[in-house]
Amino acid sequence: MAVSIDVPIISKIQSSLTSILSNFHAGYFRISLSLSSQALLWKILKEQIQDAHTLRHIFSVMPSTAFILLWSLSLLTLTALSLLYLLRCFFHFDMVRDEFLNSVGVNYLFVPWICCLMLLESSPFLPRTAICHQVLWSVLVMPVLALDLKIYGQYLTKGKRHLAIVGNPTSQLTVIGNMVGAQAAARVGWRESAMGMFGVGMAHYVVLFVTLYQRLPGEHNGGVPATLRPVLFLFFAAPSVASLAWGSIIGHFDSASKMLFFLSLFLFMSLITRPVIFRKAMRKFDVAWWAYSFPLTALALASAQYAEEVKGAMPHALMLLLSSISVVVSLFLMVVTVLHTNLRFS
Repeated sequence: MAVSIDVPIISKIQSSLTSILSNFHAGYFRISLSLSSQALLWKILKEQIQDAHTLRHIFSVMPSTAFILLWSLSLLTLTALSLLYLLRCFFHFDMVRDEFLNSVGVNYLFVPWICCLMLLESSPFLPRTAICHQVLWSVLVMPVLALDLKIYGQYLTKGKRHLAIVGNPTSQLTVIGNMVGAQAAARVGWRESAMGMFGVGMAHYVVLFVTLYQRLPGEHNGGVPATLRPVLFLFFAAPSVASLAWGSIIGHFDSASKMLFFLSLFLFMSLITRPVIFRKAMRKFDVAWWAYSFPLTALALASAQYAEEVKGAMPHALMLLLSSISVVVSLFLMVVTVLHTNLRFS
């Protein structure tokens, strides 16, 4: 007996898929970036719990399976978003091309590779062999270097006027990509490669910082729209990740790492004491809200390394405070995103 197919249902499914792919963009990778960094934070906290008696009692309620579930959720989210973006490339290549040429969208093409590197570093399943991690690092870092050549090459050949036009807070994702790559290279034993990536990233971070520091947030002067102002949190994410990368290269959280951490902490305080900047962005839920999470997690990661190096009550209290804020913000964003998705498709 032949099975009849309801043509209107198929047409509705195709229409829904087309709508999803046309509205999907690289900015959604903020979600996987947040979850991946959370998995790394939980791993570092678990390692410190074993050596710190004061923290053991506080975090003793955290089951070991929670970290595995979080890491698995991060990998699943990254895989799902990557598949959606591949479908977008196939069915809406013109939109992907426009995004690649956009001064904001192109920077988010770094994010999937940043997530992969962080998941590699925090993985509870992959064998801890140098060859395995070195091969995976080589594969994952190649797209980062290719995007570096595209973006930084334009800065060099087109001059400061080009950077003044296209530079925006999301441009710091290029720096973060280099720093995460440098940290991963140092962890697998390739110190020279780590130094090279760190040097390239740090040189361009100084140029970007000076360029962006002189601007007011907004749509003018190469800024971002009011709805995207959560990306201003990337101002303190870049030095936080740089402090972690340099600490991995040197082998301990030295004075340079501490200075970068204090810079990120200062920039964090400068932003949260001016909440009026983010008032318009918080009126209606947007995926840009996820831009709050990763910078907070990066700062918490740097504070954890600082507390491990500088023993005392204050560093550990700061680590607990920043880690708690990071976890609460991430959980809040998960709940809001799920609720918003249910309302949208109900």
